[in-house]
Amino acid sequence: MPETVKETARAVVRKVVQDLERRLSSRTRATLTGALDRSSRLARPRHRDIDWDRTIRANLKHYLPEHGTVVPERLIGHGRAARSLRKEVVLCIDQSGSMAASVVHASVFGAVLASMRALDTRLVVFDTSVVDLTDQLADPVDVLFGTRLGGGTDINRALAYCQSRITRPAETVVVLISDLHEGGIRNGMIKRVAAMQASGVQFVSLLALSDEGAPAYDREHAAALAALGAPAFACTPDLFPEVMAAALEKRPLPIPEPG
Repeated sequence: MPETVKETARAVVRKVVQDLERRLSSRTRATLTGALDRSSRLARPRHRDIDWDRTIRANLKHYLPEHGTVVPERLIGHGRAARSLRKEVVLCIDQSGSMAASVVHASVFGAVLASMRALDTRLVVFDTSVVDLTDQLADPVDVLFGTRLGGGTDINRALAYCQSRITRPAETVVVLISDLHEGGIRNGMIKRVAAMQASGVQFVSLLALSDEGAPAYDREHAAALAALGAPAFACTPDLFPEVMAAALEKRPLPIPEPG
C-alpha cells in the first residue's frame, strides 16, 4: 500500500477509533476501578484505609443497644490500588476474517485497559501464527494496522504463548475472543484452558465482541469449554466492562440470555 494511501487510511481509522474509545472508555474505567477496589479490600486495614460503611454493616449483630454503638469484630478496608498487586489481563484475539469487528473493539478496549495503572494488560493476536502487540497498546490504530485478517486458526498455540507469559495466575484474567474454529490441536486447547484454570487463572471465552451478535462458531468446542466452567458467549461492547469486572472479582459472569 503506498504511503499516501496508508496515511489516508490511518486518518479514517483513527477517527473511527477515537469515536469508539470516547464512547467506551469512561464506563470501562469506572466499572473496572470499582471492581479492582472491591477485589483489593484488606482484611486487616490500617485506620485510614477502613471502609466504615461496610464495616458497620458487617458487624450489625454486634450492636450494643445500652451503649448505642457497634463493636466491630471484623474490620473491612480498601486496598490502595497503587500499593496492591496489579491485576494482569491477557486479551487473546482470533484474527480470522470473521472476527474483524471483534478485533476493532478489542484493540480499543486493550488501549483503555492499558491506561489503567492497576492493570498490566497484554494483547495477543493469532491465526496460525501468534503476534504479541502489547508494545503497541498505546495506539489502537497501530494495533489494527499490525493485524492481518485471514488465514487459518491455531488457538492452542496462541493459548500456549499466553500461558507462558503468565507469572501470577491467581491475579490473571485471560480473555479468548474467537469463534473457536480450531485448526490446531483440539484436545490440547481444552487441556490448556483446564490447566490455566487449575492454576488460578480466570478464563473468559467470547465468541464475538461486537454489536452484530454471535458469529457462526464451533459448538462442540463451546460445549467443551462450558463443561470446564468457561462458557463461551457473544458479548457487546456495552457489556464487556461488566464481564471484565466480574472476572476480576472472581464472581459469576453476566452471561446474556440467548436472543
